[in-house]
Formats: sequence, C-alpha cells, structure tokens
Amino acid sequence: MKKVGLVYDPIFMEHNTGSHPENAMRLKYILEALENYKIRDRMVDIEPAEATVEQLEKVHQSWYIEKVARFAEKGGGYLDPDTAVSGRSYEAALKAAGGVITAIDHVMTGKVDSAFALVRPPGHHAKAARSMGFCLFNNVAVGAEHAREAYGLDRILIIDWDVHHGNGTAETFYGDPAVLFFSTHQQGHFPGTGWASEVGMGRGEGFTINVPLARGTGDSGFYYAFTRLLEPVARQFEPQLVMISAGFDAHYSDPLAGLELTCNGYAKMTEIVKNIADEVCNGRIVASLEGGYNLGAIGHAVSAVINVLGEYGVRVEEPGGAPPDRIQPTMRVTIDEAINIQKKYWKL
Repeated sequence: MKKVGLVYDPIFMEHNTGSHPENAMRLKYILEALENYKIRDRMVDIEPAEATVEQLEKVHQSWYIEKVARFAEKGGGYLDPDTAVSGRSYEAALKAAGGVITAIDHVMTGKVDSAFALVRPPGHHAKAARSMGFCLFNNVAVGAEHAREAYGLDRILIIDWDVHHGNGTAETFYGDPAVLFFSTHQQGHFPGTGWASEVGMGRGEGFTINVPLARGTGDSGFYYAFTRLLEPVARQFEPQLVMISAGFDAHYSDPLAGLELTCNGYAKMTEIVKNIADEVCNGRIVASLEGGYNLGAIGHAVSAVINVLGEYGVRVEEPGGAPPDRIQPTMRVTIDEAINIQKKYWKL
C-alpha cells in the first residue's frame, strides 16, 4: 500500500451556499463513502494551513483578494451570478488553497506518496481578478506556484478532468512553459473555452492541451484521450510533480453535464496518471476536488480514485449500474483534432 494524504478541515462545511449545487453535502457524502469503504482509516490525515495573502498574490490581484474578504465579512451573497459566498467563505477559501499547498509540502518532503485535497470552494475557474463558476481562489494554480517557489520545480503537469474547462488555470499558465496544462471537458459547455486550438502563447505555446469531448463520450473516449495524447506527452515533458483538478461531474449521473464516465473510468484514468507519476517523478501526485454534483455518486467516484492511489484493492460500487460504454467514430473527431494539433509540439 501507498501512503495517501487526506486534506480536510470542518471549515470547508462553513462555506454555506444553501441549496446551491456546490454545497457542503458533497463533502459529507464523500467522507461517508471513504468510511464505508474503509479507505479513510488507511489514509494520512493532513491538517491544512491557511494560504497567506502573499501566496494568493502569485495568482490573484491583491485588490480582488481584499474584495472577497470584505464581501464575506459583510455576510456574503452572490459575488457573481454563479458563485455564492457566506460569512466564513473567505476563511474556507484560504484553507482550500492552503490545503493544496500543505498537500504539496507533504508529498514533496516524502511524508506521503500522494495526497487528495478534499476542499471547497473549488478553484479551477477562478481568474486573477474574478470569481467564476462557484470558485473564489484557484487552489491548484496557487499550489503550483508554491511548488515552484518552495521546491524549485520547473516542470509541473496539471491534469484537469472536470467536465468544465478549467479556464482560470489555463489562463494563469497560458504563456508559461514550466506548467503543462492538460484538460478534458465537454465541448461547448460552461465556460465556453478550451478549444483544441488553444495551445498556449509565447514561450508557453504547446504547453496547453485542450481535449473537448462530445456529449455522450464515456470511459472509452477518456481512455483514448489519456493513452493517445496525455501519456506520450507527459513522458516527454517529464514532470517533477503531477497535480489533478479532480472534478467528478463527468460522471454519467451528474445533473450539470452530459458525459458518461463511470467510477471505473475514473479509476482507469487514475491508473494512467499514477503510472506516469511512478515512472517520472517518484509517484508524486496531488489531487484537489473541483466539481461533481450527484450526491449519490460523488463519494463512490472519489473513493475509486483514492483506492488506486493507495493501491488498497477495494471493490468500489457503481451506483445505479453503469451505462453502456461506447465510443462512436464521431466522438473521436475532437480527440483526433487535439492530437493532430499537438503533433506540432510533441512526438505523437
């Protein structure tokens, strides 16, 4: 078995969004599933530190950080049409970003082999000066900047398998060759970015890989994208750390999207990523929770991922049974387009 860290703090439940799809019940169901599968007691508990304002400023404008703090202090509301804030949301957001930082510290110093940051609010839509898509601060981006500064890393791979394109993360590193950003997401879905032609700019050209997926794409489509594109590129890039924006809204039962990934599909993707990390960076993986809104499925899907990271050998259930796994030729079109575009930059 491997040592897998679990970042969690009760403050994440205090980011009170009411009946919003991104609510505290998500963490409750995940924690219950980890307990029921007897996974949680095999993990190493990691208490998150708060991110400092200076750490946030590596990604976000100082005036925006202050805006979030003051908005929460006054009781909250909606910071934008999608993003709810309550009185303790700023504290939760500091610990969400800080939780990813703490996870990185544990992985980089060998205290754990990998880590899963069970945090909220999520982060991958948050831009330098804008909240968006339920996100306040970009947890993964802040963590990546910390890894660079604290450990001198110059090759970090960020994999974003949320059903929505991680536009905030992509924008943060769009001109940066030190961070390879790989995203699978539903084509044309919120936030409307992430086309295969978006490959980075300047010195960062070729270090952004977007793989838009057709509605209905299931396990086989994700496997095709990961084996035909992610694997060969990652082995050429040779990251020193692998980070995952781990969204679970590509699951077939999710109410906010239309892909058909299963828990087994999440496990297969994790196996591919783990094999890459084991080969090139001593297995160093830090995953951070993003989306996933079906309460009956999210705990199983997260358990499937952590089960692979820890090599626990647990049999994870597929709630409601799996849909037929099929990849139509038309579903491969967007993946093949991304592969052909990236041939300019990588041997594929």
